[in-house]
Amino acid sequence: MSVTEPIDIPLRWIDDETPARLPLGATLGVPLPRGAVADAAELGVRADGDAPVAGQAWPLATWPDGSVKWAGIALAATDAPSAAYRVTARPAAVRPEPGVTVREDADRITVGTGPLEVAIARTGESVIESVAVEGGVVATAGRLVSSRQDRPEPDHPGRVPAVGVVERAVVEQSGPVRAVVRVEGRHHDAAGRAWLPFTLRLVFIAGARTFRAVHTFVWDGDPDHDFLSALGLTFRVPLRAASVDRHVRLAGADGGVLREAVQGVTGLRRDPGAAVRAAQLGGRATPPPDEWEHGVADLMKWVPEWPDYSLRQLTPNAFSIAKRTAADRPWLHVAHGTRSDGAAYVGDTGGGLGIGITGFWQSAPTGLDIRGADSDEAELTAWLWSPDAAPMDLRFYHDGLGEETYAEQLEALEITYEDYEDGLGSATGIARTHELEVTAYAATPALAEFASDAGHVARGPRLSATPEALHAARVFGDWDLVSREHPARAGLEDRLDRIVDFYLDQVEQRGWYGFWDFGDVMHTYDADRHAWRYDIGGYAWDNSELATDLWLWTMFLRTGRADVFRMAEAMARHTGDVDAYHSGPIAGFGSRHNVQHWGCGCKQPRIGSAMFRRPHYYLTADEHSRDLLVAQRDVDRAYRGIDPWRKARPDEFPPPAPRLERIMVGLGTEWGTLAGGWLADWEITGDARSRDRLLGTMADIGSWPRGFLHGHARYDLERGRLVEPFDGVDVSHLNAIFGLVELCAELVELVDVPGFREAWLEYCRLYISTPEQQRAALGQEITGNLFPQWHSRLLAYAAAHDGDADAARRAWEAFSAGGEVTPVDLGPGRRVLPPEVLAPVDELPISTNDAAQSSLATIQNLALIGDRLR
Repeated sequence: MSVTEPIDIPLRWIDDETPARLPLGATLGVPLPRGAVADAAELGVRADGDAPVAGQAWPLATWPDGSVKWAGIALAATDAPSAAYRVTARPAAVRPEPGVTVREDADRITVGTGPLEVAIARTGESVIESVAVEGGVVATAGRLVSSRQDRPEPDHPGRVPAVGVVERAVVEQSGPVRAVVRVEGRHHDAAGRAWLPFTLRLVFIAGARTFRAVHTFVWDGDPDHDFLSALGLTFRVPLRAASVDRHVRLAGADGGVLREAVQGVTGLRRDPGAAVRAAQLGGRATPPPDEWEHGVADLMKWVPEWPDYSLRQLTPNAFSIAKRTAADRPWLHVAHGTRSDGAAYVGDTGGGLGIGITGFWQSAPTGLDIRGADSDEAELTAWLWSPDAAPMDLRFYHDGLGEETYAEQLEALEITYEDYEDGLGSATGIARTHELEVTAYAATPALAEFASDAGHVARGPRLSATPEALHAARVFGDWDLVSREHPARAGLEDRLDRIVDFYLDQVEQRGWYGFWDFGDVMHTYDADRHAWRYDIGGYAWDNSELATDLWLWTMFLRTGRADVFRMAEAMARHTGDVDAYHSGPIAGFGSRHNVQHWGCGCKQPRIGSAMFRRPHYYLTADEHSRDLLVAQRDVDRAYRGIDPWRKARPDEFPPPAPRLERIMVGLGTEWGTLAGGWLADWEITGDARSRDRLLGTMADIGSWPRGFLHGHARYDLERGRLVEPFDGVDVSHLNAIFGLVELCAELVELVDVPGFREAWLEYCRLYISTPEQQRAALGQEITGNLFPQWHSRLLAYAAAHDGDADAARRAWEAFSAGGEVTPVDLGPGRRVLPPEVLAPVDELPISTNDAAQSSLATIQNLALIGDRLR
């Protein structure tokens, strides 16, 4: 046994209700004490009553001593999930029956889950060669398809179709409960162009007839000439039964389902009989023709077949469904509604295929198509970008306004807060990830079964360690559990809830949805227009400014709220993909807040910070988030492509010479980001380069006379060390508010690097100390130390570690001074009604900067010096 102390981690359903079934099992991550577990295989899962459950455990991250820090846990599919589970150090002697099997040969990878078998190509245009359930093939030729055109206006004749071609397929995980296959490739057109690189992860769970497809593409086109007009995943579905026994299911809103047959028998002038009608409505084989009443079987040749169906969700609030009898016939309107759950099925009594897109309406324009259901093979397509939408237009939103020089660009910054620079508002290199579910049916599903599966696509159940277990593990810095033990604390807890509730509501009220926007929030409000400043330079989309991601994740950790988790997860998907570059010379850097997520000319590493992404990976075991974290180990190489300080370098700190050897970095926004990436890579992969750069630069800071108070230094790209610290004290209000507080709280507990702990404590003691204390310690007062409320948590950290009651009192006083624009007492808020606005909206006197930073300060102060609150 390689477990050195008791392990008992309770798990809960974040929605506080037990799901009726788990068609895709459950996957999550759990934290473990340092030194306690040497091998994740020693972990087991138990249900209520201590009954062992078939599970799979693997390491997500390790402690410096090599023990497991975070473990991934997977549970098999089941129709009877437990109300709760526990992860223990008692491996369950239970294997899934059947378990996941993986077979590899030169041409394909074949994965079986028991009821399901899927063949995945290693090369070629058919990513998924076949899908079989209970021995019967229900789909073939699973392909990624796209089209583009050279102009933004709808131009169907000018579209150039392309298909995703597999270049590499590897097994990342091979069971027994969970298997993952990673497929990589690019889209190819008839002219020979290869573009739009993609990664498609296929996730399989023991006992499941559903598998998950996680699709990511990187935009590598020319925004001025390439306009993506369609992107989807399509399958061929064999059909063998008569048209009256071929069936279509389309998910509407709130569990609604459109149920139709390719050739209907209901509503006709002559009634075939109740048995026939009931069979067709139930998706079962209709009785033989000689059992039909009123001669209807002979008259069916006059009843048209409807082989083509389309569901379009072109906006987040409206979908429409249409069908037609042939490609050269008009579409007949069937229905319309609000927000489709985003799932479709086509098949017959011998089986068929269902497909759905998670976040379907939130990611509009999307779509679902069924074609040729009157032939031997229907085509089922899930559109990530609907072919009926206007082509994707990623051009920069204005013409530059004559901003040609740095002086002009800095002057424009003074009015619009936008750091424009020609060529740096490009979307080339950004990414987008979608999750899909593909379900194989041995027969046409009953209405309730399909509705349940569609509901799972839209909002699947989630298991998580309880807030108490996460808190006991001391993960992600300083926070504690919700407590309302006395009025002052209860008031701060109410304030935290009110702010996060306000933003949850704003997402809905303001419609922060859409293909490129879903997951982000806006930066600053315009009280005159009663609107967020969506059209004003750097005031629009937030792009992780001031650690919005960390605020939401920390709120989830301490509350366990499902709505907060889902908002944080959407933000992790968005900000990790859309706001950062994943290819090109500045891969790893991201774009500061702007009207367009990629629009600002200020490109910095802080936007793609691993500190913002770690919670999602460790809580969910999501492989794509792992990719983003590991990629951050090389973010320093982007400095060879751009100098983030080119417009803002102080005169007294000359440019590095040469720039590509030693570049200037801020110790907060930049070193903190680099260090977060190295930490993530080291604990995930064990990479020695990342470890050495992290520990080496920590030692550098610890060796300087003024540590973090130097503010800036040069970073030696080749050696991975900090050199030549700024000769003096240079404090910026930006240094600590992009994850540095959370990072250093972890680092000082994780590793003992000489001088580093004291350097961080000294920064925390002095940032908002008295002028007399600053002069005594530094020989001068600190300037640039703005926003005392946000930074009160620095003094709280020092007070807690020093046992300094006076510092704790001063920290709470600084907190009470208020934030950027927000009073501690938020007041009653305001409801604004038409005609002042298009629709009723709520207003609160807060910016997203304040929402994130004042909330983090509240949480950390309560954790560190909550006992000093009066």
